[in-house]
Amino acid sequence: MGIVNVTPDSFSDGGKFFDHAAAVEQGLQLAAHGADILDIGGESTRPYATPVSVDDELRRVIPVVQALCEQAQVAVSIDTSKARVAREALAAGAEIINDVTGLQGDGTMLQVAVETQAGVCAMHMQGTPQVMQDNPTYADLLTEIEDYLRARRDALVAAGIDLQRICLDPGVGFGKTHEHNLTLLANCERFHRLERPILIGHSRKGFMGKVLGDKTADRTAASIGVALALANQGVQVLRVHDVAPVREALLLYFASGGRGLHERFRD
Repeated sequence: MGIVNVTPDSFSDGGKFFDHAAAVEQGLQLAAHGADILDIGGESTRPYATPVSVDDELRRVIPVVQALCEQAQVAVSIDTSKARVAREALAAGAEIINDVTGLQGDGTMLQVAVETQAGVCAMHMQGTPQVMQDNPTYADLLTEIEDYLRARRDALVAAGIDLQRICLDPGVGFGKTHEHNLTLLANCERFHRLERPILIGHSRKGFMGKVLGDKTADRTAASIGVALALANQGVQVLRVHDVAPVREALLLYFASGGRGLHERFRD
């Protein structure tokens, strides 16, 4: 899953693709580099990010979604927690709702997902982006996340969403300390017990600077290292900024005997 941030305040690219034409070009490049899904977002969910209005988010993402659905031969996902944005993005050609609130942040998001029968990705987050990093605490990190994701899976199915349309995301970086993130990443294989594809969005996140001992270090190689560890655990969906180097690393990883679930990389 290639990331296209149509925002002026993303932690990772600082508004580099805020212009519609730049965002579309970036999406096409990611698709050409091997992305299977393009995830388009118009509101930053970094810690302490300022929320944006529905109208602003629509102005940011809908032209990009429409253009990429017309020009790219891959699935398009809308990264939003607003039901109206999801509905209009799906009408413009998107196929997946990727919601950091687990489809709970907007009271009508579940209705949109049921009516459209879109694919959905439900993520775990403790708190909201505005407060999630103030003091994240868990009695049992892995159990609490697994229980939450199981409950969301079951609630989505009960509401009328086909089980085969559901993906789950443990939420690396969302209401977790650096230590929580590393524990979570080291134990992703556990979440296969939920019997749904697992998505991990680790790319360029802050815990990497902590491990490297340099907050300003380029995190491309670090993101690749985590991607290989996740592939080793059979994680099905890797949400990344740098599609080309991650894909090349995966190709060589599997070609040289690496284990995991991505059979297509062994062809």
